[in-house]
Amino acid sequence: MIEQILTARNLSIARNKVIANKGSCGVDGMKVSDLKDHIRSNRSKVCTSIIHRSYKMSSIRGVEIPKGNGKTRLLGVPTVVERWLQQAVSQQLANRFELEFEKESYGFRPNKNAQQAVLRSQGYINNGYQDIIDIDLKAFFDEVAHYKLLQLIYHKVKCPTTLLLIRKWLRAPILIKGKLHKRRKGIPQGSPLSPLLSNIMLDQLDKYLKYKGYKFVRYADDFSVYTTSKSKSRKIGNEIYLFLRDKLDLPINREKSGIRRPNTYKILGHSFVPNYKKGMKGKYQIVVNKKSWQALKRKLKYITKKTLSMSITERLKELKLIYRGWLNNFRLANIESKLKKLDEWLRNRLRYCIWSDWKKPERKRKNLIRLGIEQGQAYAWSRTRMGGWAVAQSPMLKTTITVERLKHKGYEQMLDYYHKIKF
Repeated sequence: MIEQILTARNLSIARNKVIANKGSCGVDGMKVSDLKDHIRSNRSKVCTSIIHRSYKMSSIRGVEIPKGNGKTRLLGVPTVVERWLQQAVSQQLANRFELEFEKESYGFRPNKNAQQAVLRSQGYINNGYQDIIDIDLKAFFDEVAHYKLLQLIYHKVKCPTTLLLIRKWLRAPILIKGKLHKRRKGIPQGSPLSPLLSNIMLDQLDKYLKYKGYKFVRYADDFSVYTTSKSKSRKIGNEIYLFLRDKLDLPINREKSGIRRPNTYKILGHSFVPNYKKGMKGKYQIVVNKKSWQALKRKLKYITKKTLSMSITERLKELKLIYRGWLNNFRLANIESKLKKLDEWLRNRLRYCIWSDWKKPERKRKNLIRLGIEQGQAYAWSRTRMGGWAVAQSPMLKTTITVERLKHKGYEQMLDYYHKIKF
């Protein structure tokens, strides 16, 4: 298999994907933009060292990113060269494993996405499977046993050089706050190879659940099983716990796992509420859960801080990147009324930023005149003692910094974009 990994075509595709994904530097400080030149000069040397099994692995740069619950998640950022090689291996491994993965697995797979997982979950619930076993794997990416994972790969890939390369990546030390830490278990999140490796490991769970005939949905390490009674849920839940413990050496988080009903169940940031439309009794519709709304509002609030040194054009560009990604993820949910309110709040935040940028009263007066306000009125408004947030919500700015004028600068209403992408 190593020959297929190191073909010019496979390496070229891997290089282009790494460059397209961008990302930060590893421990060596090399930027993604430098990868093409590095490969041109060193490709032959790197490939030869891999074939002769003398390739030296770089350590991983550990980066802690905040989670919604106030805690942090540790990401491992390999060097750009390692990411290129891992992507090349991932492409060839996927060719061996992808066709045998179960259809109920939706994470990090071609032509599969989170929306399909949510729709499948809704389908089960609306078909009467409303006692849900929600299992949270305890720090899955930190707990995976290397020997079990390598054994699973060996069943499909008999190439010792490829297996040695993967083993080196799994055991590469991680640099956290200037200190190197050994790694004897776990898959480093943040590498191109980790999503596929997680699917290879948890495909064993998928096959067990499929063999048992259970209704389930899995997205990476998030999975749930759907049953018709609480007694069945308890029995199946105990079976799954024993399978994870005895067969995969994976612990579950007992505090976060349990048996849910549709109105208390969450999947990939989505929740379910009863549908009260005529003829829909007992059915549930998809909504966005509270934490996901809070996460979006927190990001929007940061970009529209008046103390953040950005032009209005830059702010609007950054806002688009944030809310478009969020809306694409939650386009299945019925969120029109909430988006309408959020749009209004965001426009007022933008007006507040503009008012603060004008700073001095005289500049405010001149800008108000440019926006069509008579001189006397502009003078009075520019000298107002109202606070900036109150001014942003008042007719002073609502009649001058209108939606049309904001659109001229590049503003886009979230509700308009939601209507474009909703299906």
